[in-house]
Amino acid sequence: MHARTHEEGAAGRRDLAVRAAVEQGLVGGADGSEPLVCLLDTAGIRSSAAALTSAFEAVVAPGTPVLHAFAVKACPLVPVLRLLADCGLGCEVASPGELALARAAGVEPERTVLDSPAKTAAELREALALGIAVNADNRQELERLDALVAAAPTRSPIGVRINPQTGAGSIDALSTATATSKFGIALRDPGARGWLVRAFLDRPWLTRLHTHSGSQGVPLPLIAEGVRELHALAEEINAAAGRRQVDTLDIGGGLPVNFTSDEPTPTYAQYVSALREAAPALFDGSYGLVTEFGRSLLAKHGLVLARVEYTKTTGSRPITLTHAGVQLATRTVYAPAAWPVRILPYDAKGAPKDGDPVAQDIAGPACFAGDLLATARELPRLDPGDLIGVPDTGAYFFTAHYGYNSLPRPAVHGFTVAPEGEVRFALVRPAQSLTEIVAEAGGAFGDALLL
Repeated sequence: MHARTHEEGAAGRRDLAVRAAVEQGLVGGADGSEPLVCLLDTAGIRSSAAALTSAFEAVVAPGTPVLHAFAVKACPLVPVLRLLADCGLGCEVASPGELALARAAGVEPERTVLDSPAKTAAELREALALGIAVNADNRQELERLDALVAAAPTRSPIGVRINPQTGAGSIDALSTATATSKFGIALRDPGARGWLVRAFLDRPWLTRLHTHSGSQGVPLPLIAEGVRELHALAEEINAAAGRRQVDTLDIGGGLPVNFTSDEPTPTYAQYVSALREAAPALFDGSYGLVTEFGRSLLAKHGLVLARVEYTKTTGSRPITLTHAGVQLATRTVYAPAAWPVRILPYDAKGAPKDGDPVAQDIAGPACFAGDLLATARELPRLDPGDLIGVPDTGAYFFTAHYGYNSLPRPAVHGFTVAPEGEVRFALVRPAQSLTEIVAEAGGAFGDALLL
């Protein structure tokens, strides 16, 4: 039975992991000691990394330098970064904390890219000293880099982020190529294109261009249009310079994720196909390439498992109260239309639960009415002690904890499934203790305001 289930792929591995998590005491239990756990499918992560690298290897000219830099913000866990590095990926970082995580994971400076719209002089100085690639966000930052480069030589590749102003996707908050986006130098503003060409001609050490049009909700044609604009600008700069000054294009990431089923769509191969159609010369070897994917590499391989604590009916509405809510699925709770999640029902032993569907709310533990993962969701009637699984949560969900009600960060375990169906877990991040919560809340400074 287990072997047959394992052959079903990612969904089969997930169900085996749920049952094993219960059997091995990672979640469940009537005493309430383990009401919540989060799981990462190691084989799934490796599969996504391989799909990304192979999609590019199939189309780039031989010898083209390509760096796939994982967007650390999507899953800021050191063991995950180490696993991706073992798969050949680097890191894209956007803060001193993310850089520290990448370094702790052993990611080399030459495989690290620093992006942020508000880098301090100290951040820039550290990156240049380490040899990390830097993408300047704006004119003032470029002037700051002028002084830093003049003061000390660096081996860091340095580029400029442009905003192609090609428009928004379906989620405004994640669309970074709008007419008024806070990111990059707006390419279509009056005089901006000419200024950018001159900025490169005046700075021989500027060798890269960068763009990123957004992530979830941004369709492939819109992403490809931004990359086409980037390539055209590089060609214009190099023509004006009379040499190949821009040698690398950082084309960002942003591949959307399908949250409605287990199918991983769109694929990296479809992404590459869209780029080839929009900018046929992109892969001819004229430019090295950098990508910055995050959600699409990790989302499908994460699962939240939470025990059902209570069930009730209010105003004829069945309500299931669980331990998974806004602290893990923050975007879903505050913007449910843009970030719907699936709910997978399991019984107390971790077996998929069957039964006639009943419309019920799936509620989290936080003390406000909107802490709901799903409303009127058709599921088999859930009972106290059952479990809910929330798939597709490997990026930006339980990896970016929201400390509402001082709810603790849950434990995260990676899992692997042997051919015969045996599940092995590895602790990625321990659950946050109450002592750690108190310490983060200034527990050592209790008398500080008694002045």
